[in-house]
Amino acid sequence: MERSAHRTLRLRAFLRKFSPSELPREYHDFLNCGATDEPDWRKLYPKEWLEADGETQCLKLGTPEATAFVSQRVKRIRRKYGHRTILLGGPPCQSYSLVGRARNAGNAAYDPNKDERQSLYRDYVRVLRELQPAVAILENVKGMLSARHCGAPIFHQVMADLRNAGGRDQYRLYAMASRHGGAFWEQDQDPREFLVRAEEFGVPQARHRVIVACVRSSIADLLPIDALLTLERNDVIVAVDDVIGGMPMLRSRLSRGDSGTAWQTAVASAYELIRGIPRPKMSAEQVSFFDEALARAREMTRRPPPPYRGVAGGTALVCPIGLRDWIFDEKLSRLPNNETRGHMPEDLARYLFAAAFARATGRSPKARDFPKELAPKHANWKTGKFGDRFRVQLSDHPSKTVTSHISKDGHYFIHPDPSQCRSLTVREAARLQTFPDNYFFCGGRTQQYVQVGNAVPPYLARQIAERVWDVFDRWAWLGGRVTKGRRRSRLASRQTTSAISRETTVGAS
Repeated sequence: MERSAHRTLRLRAFLRKFSPSELPREYHDFLNCGATDEPDWRKLYPKEWLEADGETQCLKLGTPEATAFVSQRVKRIRRKYGHRTILLGGPPCQSYSLVGRARNAGNAAYDPNKDERQSLYRDYVRVLRELQPAVAILENVKGMLSARHCGAPIFHQVMADLRNAGGRDQYRLYAMASRHGGAFWEQDQDPREFLVRAEEFGVPQARHRVIVACVRSSIADLLPIDALLTLERNDVIVAVDDVIGGMPMLRSRLSRGDSGTAWQTAVASAYELIRGIPRPKMSAEQVSFFDEALARAREMTRRPPPPYRGVAGGTALVCPIGLRDWIFDEKLSRLPNNETRGHMPEDLARYLFAAAFARATGRSPKARDFPKELAPKHANWKTGKFGDRFRVQLSDHPSKTVTSHISKDGHYFIHPDPSQCRSLTVREAARLQTFPDNYFFCGGRTQQYVQVGNAVPPYLARQIAERVWDVFDRWAWLGGRVTKGRRRSRLASRQTTSAISRETTVGAS
């Protein structure tokens, strides 16, 4: 429903018309030159652009316009493909999220029973009922497991509606990350079985989301669904530094009067302020690490200042080969969407302190760890409600959940390198979300942050797609829909199909 997100998804739909290894030359030229205005794709590639424009709609779920359009499109798809379809979706989640519920609880006029967003998942169910796909995937926030509507658990109602959307051929609902074989949903089953922890599947981020796989009973009866749908956990935990540690060093900008010299002056002032106050309670070794981190930041003020936006280079990755191949694009000479935001000078001091503290202690500081000289003038600073208002993403751990809140102020997403004194760029957040480096986000920087924060990690989406494809593919063979004469050509095209499917991302809101 948001226009900049629509532009981004339309551009990606256009690029899927080409082989991933043979994207239009003009696209890489556009990314590498750092321009803000895209080429005229409609003029350069009219056929592909027209198809992408028809696939990607800017509509608001629940409105009469959207309902009518989707119903018409579903009918057309049913006539062409029958049941041989797959549905992916993430109904709006704001009213289920823990943060959203905490915010609503502070609003005396808020009535959860009258919040229409509570029932917008039924639009997804309606599409499921009308389309009747072979397999469907529903994604939502962790808070859905504990949310209640009119006194009843939301999750149980959602599961009942999903199951019954198949009519006589009911859907069976599977937990793809279950440690007990992914058995389908029963009333007494622990809802937490449906929680997928992204860091367990090669994503450098502790992002926990509800994933429900819906398979038609007639298909589930034919196949070993438990084995086919279960995601394979990764033995290696990928950390923040593995994906952003090799990116170019950038300086933060100042929200007012920015220049390289002004930034250096602000960092030097921050260093002097922190050096002159008592050290936090640390061991002697930790104090040594803390002071060393501060000294590196001070050294940055004696050299030519780094740029605030990505220059050529800095595309290297040091991470497991599968994730590296997924993110890296050898045709890129610079990283797009890699520009720092502006910060107030007093926040630079807080970021420097917080990052140095994290480097020394291995944890991000809480409000109680900040000296009074760095305390912000927030009424709730000492209440404990926002004890981690300034949060460093630890270099040797997966990041915390990248959310759309990163578009607000960046305090929850401080870069682990103290000498850079800043929050994460859009591209750094996108790498933590495992977007390919050639994935360009349209709109202003704030809108770009929201798009990144609202997404399912594409690398995780790809793994889900591979499992779903196995079910779909085996069912097609058993149903006699692929003749032996086509077997060789189909297998030959499988690699291309898999490569294209890796671009699938499921919107989280």
